[in-house]
Amino acid sequence: MLPLIALFIAAFAFGTTEFVIAGVLPQVADGLGVSIPTAGYLVSGYAGGIAIGGPLLTLATKAISRKALLLGLAAAFTIGQAACALAPDFASMLLLRIAVAVAHGAYFGVAMVVAVGLVRQDQRGMAVALILSGLTVSNVIGVPAGTAIGNVWGWRATFWVMCALGVVSIAAITALLPRKTGSSRQSVSFGNEVRVLARQQVWTSLILMLMLMIGQFGLFTYITPTLLEITGLDEDLVPWVLLLNGVGATIGVFLGGRLADWKLMPSLITMLFMQAVTLAVIYAVSPYPVPMVVAIIIWGGLSFAIGTPIQTRILTWTADASNLASSLIPAGFNVGIALAASLGAAMLNAGYGYRSLPVVGAMAMLVAVAVAFASHVQEWRSSATPPLPAAAE
Repeated sequence: MLPLIALFIAAFAFGTTEFVIAGVLPQVADGLGVSIPTAGYLVSGYAGGIAIGGPLLTLATKAISRKALLLGLAAAFTIGQAACALAPDFASMLLLRIAVAVAHGAYFGVAMVVAVGLVRQDQRGMAVALILSGLTVSNVIGVPAGTAIGNVWGWRATFWVMCALGVVSIAAITALLPRKTGSSRQSVSFGNEVRVLARQQVWTSLILMLMLMIGQFGLFTYITPTLLEITGLDEDLVPWVLLLNGVGATIGVFLGGRLADWKLMPSLITMLFMQAVTLAVIYAVSPYPVPMVVAIIIWGGLSFAIGTPIQTRILTWTADASNLASSLIPAGFNVGIALAASLGAAMLNAGYGYRSLPVVGAMAMLVAVAVAFASHVQEWRSSATPPLPAAAE
């Protein structure tokens, strides 16, 4: 358990630095002398760094000891936060954020592979859930705390605190992670890394990931104006709703871990259908504050509950060549987030309004139900079994 805690701490640190920028964006824009929309590229640039740089770095470092690599990525995070705190202008800040994002993308791919290798087969779901919870807890604790620090002492102080968090993560990985966590077998070629992606359990899971992000971020990207304009909530109440959503997500990620270890595909199909229903409910109750808030909490919990078994399934079915596939998990999520936000913007620009967003999400979830069911049936008919993990060196 202690090695997983070390991996969680670093996941929490990476999650906080990704999302906290939204909380201090006006101060960063003012401090670097750019407009707020321009400063927004610090968010999209980070997502791009994860999606593109993460898989490339993971493949380039596949022969390195996993512990040494995780320490190097945590060190890159720590140095990057200090550099961001000292950034003299917007261009350097953007480049530094992208560099940290590359380490972020590689970290989550490697950490999940290490995590499932540290536990029994029937504990893989919970191991993935613990790493993934670093992102949800960062939203519940890290982002509000980082934003508050930025409001009191300035945005540079936020990055200095995250630098200190990076030091803690380095110490935790050094002390708690076993030295022999293994490295990828050097005999696993790039061709094999690509070949495992053709397994239907893998590519269908990536489709499910994309549908999940449309169901989540198509609405979440515009959740504040939806709550203000459609639900009629007071502006001061919106942060509390988002906090409750984050609490629901944290509970959901561990629930998803339990279900992934119990009955992965039946649980996944059921939750995808429940999410479709929840999004339909959000559409129906969006003008009514109390049921809308309850629905948003359930929606947040289901989103992360679904994410855990999807990732567990990818890791399970690529265990013999996991480097590329594992790095595609954070990359896929960020590509999905970008596509969902763009789809939402297109819907709004076409004049459909905020209330149309959960309808699109519900349709995406129904597509996911059909894909997941077909994949499960094909797997059952073929009597296929997951590959054995590649031997570590």
